[in-house]
Amino acid sequence: MRLLLDTDDDRAVHRAACRWADAACGKITADPTPHTTSPAYLALDVLRAMGRLGFSREGAERMSTDPAWRAVTCWSLATDVREVIVLRAHRLTVERLSRLAAWRAETGIRLTLLAHTPQPADIRRLTEQLTAAQLTDVACVTGTAAVLDAIGPAVADRRTGPPPLDHVQPLPAVPRSSVAAFRAQCWRRQNGADFARTDAQYRAGYAAARTWFSRTLPPKPSPAGGSSDETGHPAEFTEPTAFDLRETEALRLFLSRLTVSSPSPEHTVARVRGAQAGLLTCAVLLNVPDDLNRRAGPGITTVPLTPHTVHTITTHLPNPLRAAAIAALLFTGTAAPVLAMTQITGVDATHIAIDRDARINIGAPPAPRHLYAIPPRARPLLAAALEFRRRTPRTAPAHGLFANCFGTAPRLQALIADAGLPVPALDHPHTDNDWHTAARGWHLHTPAPIAPQVLPRLGPVRP
Repeated sequence: MRLLLDTDDDRAVHRAACRWADAACGKITADPTPHTTSPAYLALDVLRAMGRLGFSREGAERMSTDPAWRAVTCWSLATDVREVIVLRAHRLTVERLSRLAAWRAETGIRLTLLAHTPQPADIRRLTEQLTAAQLTDVACVTGTAAVLDAIGPAVADRRTGPPPLDHVQPLPAVPRSSVAAFRAQCWRRQNGADFARTDAQYRAGYAAARTWFSRTLPPKPSPAGGSSDETGHPAEFTEPTAFDLRETEALRLFLSRLTVSSPSPEHTVARVRGAQAGLLTCAVLLNVPDDLNRRAGPGITTVPLTPHTVHTITTHLPNPLRAAAIAALLFTGTAAPVLAMTQITGVDATHIAIDRDARINIGAPPAPRHLYAIPPRARPLLAAALEFRRRTPRTAPAHGLFANCFGTAPRLQALIADAGLPVPALDHPHTDNDWHTAARGWHLHTPAPIAPQVLPRLGPVRP
């Protein structure tokens, strides 16, 4: 740990420490609130240095000392904070220094204390307090020039302000036909530019389905033994085989990954129809609900987690649990009561698994879990929430991850108000299961692909 002693109390030192910080690169400068010795306020000052300002809004949730410092630790681990400068170190109490020492021990950050100490008595008092807080491995730097050199250069191209607003080129209305006629009807009803955008989504779903099948579901042998006549067709008709439990869960997760980034239901329908066509070439029949546009779930009642959306969440919600809860509502598109069933053990780095049927139908045979893909930008939020919950006293692996985040209607409304983001799944409540949990798959046992592997071009593109 470094202790920088600004014995001249030079304003240039304070300015250099602030300009050195760049939260995006894991470097922050915390400026403790004056006229208070509360450890909770120091934790909120550190959160503010990370860019989490939601507690400053009137009526926002307040965190006490222990939860606030747990949030500091979890956000540091999730966002890879590596270097920290704390200003006004000569005013820190032993309790505050002990909190900083614990934070440093748990995260491995490089901690620098900057003390503006024109009087020798302040230096002696600070040294005694550091010893009392068990911060003994201290390297002292004295003098304005040496302190400025120890701080380092300012960030040259630091970005200020939120990311730009989201902009997506909308798709036109897509036909409600089945996979057999979907692409042809799009070509007939849409102009050249609209069809090109729709067909790009269709082809993306087609390619993703074939890749997923080759990596996850190798073709099964025909129940009839695989015998065929001289034409290559099965010797006798065999009924399609429904997906088993493992395959159904894998299918649900694939459909969620395919559509979680969809900016509109039209994009989702085009991707799903392409996936159906791609799986047909692998002798797999995928059935999805006919009323796909009216259902809920990934790509229908979800919001893509763009940089602007993630910035809004992390800025408005400094509590990791509440930030992860609102993010999960946005990228799953499911109802809050279903999401409230999420257990700590049901979340890993890439997906959320909710065993809803086991909670509702106790004693029934195992059923496929509800699986939701976690977008890459949401993974640090879920990682921070998991770490926060595990560090909470009296927490077991089977406990709910989002306990006390939804609960009663006032608590949910407070979460939505603090986040400041619309949640489509709440604006359009639904009673049916999410669409991807109602999808079903069958192995057709055909000896060869039943559709071309390369999509044909449907006539000339219109001007």
